[in-house]
Amino acid sequence: MTRSARTASRRRESIAGLLFISPWLFGFLVFTLGAMTYSLVISFTNYQLASGTASPVGIANYVALAEDPKVAHALGNTLFYAVMAVPLEIIVALALAMLLNRVGRASGVFRTIFYLPKMTPAVATAAVFLLLLNGNQGAINKGLAVIGIQGPQWLLDPTWVKPSIVLMTLWGVSGTMIILLAALKSVPKDLYEVSSIDGAGPIRQFFSITVPMISGALFFNVIVLTIAALQVFDQAYLLFYRDQVQAAPEASLFYGVYLFQQAFRQFNFGFAAAMAWLLFLIILLISLVQVRIGNRYVYYEGEQNR
Repeated sequence: MTRSARTASRRRESIAGLLFISPWLFGFLVFTLGAMTYSLVISFTNYQLASGTASPVGIANYVALAEDPKVAHALGNTLFYAVMAVPLEIIVALALAMLLNRVGRASGVFRTIFYLPKMTPAVATAAVFLLLLNGNQGAINKGLAVIGIQGPQWLLDPTWVKPSIVLMTLWGVSGTMIILLAALKSVPKDLYEVSSIDGAGPIRQFFSITVPMISGALFFNVIVLTIAALQVFDQAYLLFYRDQVQAAPEASLFYGVYLFQQAFRQFNFGFAAAMAWLLFLIILLISLVQVRIGNRYVYYEGEQNR
């Protein structure tokens, strides 16, 4: 094949590839990049939904972010929740993955059972946890009473509001579990056999072999779960803000919930867009720090030690 023929063949392949991904490109440009650009524009305006007009206000919306105490309070609640939820999700998911990794032929059945909660609609999950976490008649407090422990008012006591949301979050930890299970399956068995001959016990094997070999999957999940935790909305909204029968505790006011209230309750879209971009910058900064730190400790197979 001549050089010109190869060039023409590559051009045809490139065009065919672009045609195949064109639906995704259109969706990304219009519904993701386009929406982000538009939200950045209206964050500098006083946008009126009814008339569709937007009057420029400069950086007034961003100044209002610094002056609104609820923004700082909601951001503090969200960061506190993320610090609690992300490590617990990793620990629970890794424990379940290691259990499944030890199961033989029945692993497929248990994988299905453990993954079913992930498929449960968020509204149904919230309804279940409203019953479980009821301070007076909830199943969790009744179980604690059997062993002589008086359970707290999970959904009323400010101290226990965020832990109750973390418990609801752990219900859907199976997605992380599947990724970690796949990573555990890829760890060479020879490493465990050699370490056993050298006298290493299970704990030493876990920290010296398992954790380093699956560090890439752990690192990926930490970043993804952190991003998800900083955008937490549905758990808090469904537990505390869906009915609005009584005032929700301040400890349940997360950044995503307050953003929703400003946009779709107060119709303050310019301020809500500014909130969204502040959250974007915070997530970007935290992710960059995680990548910078994580690259020092993550083991990538095939690369030389750094």
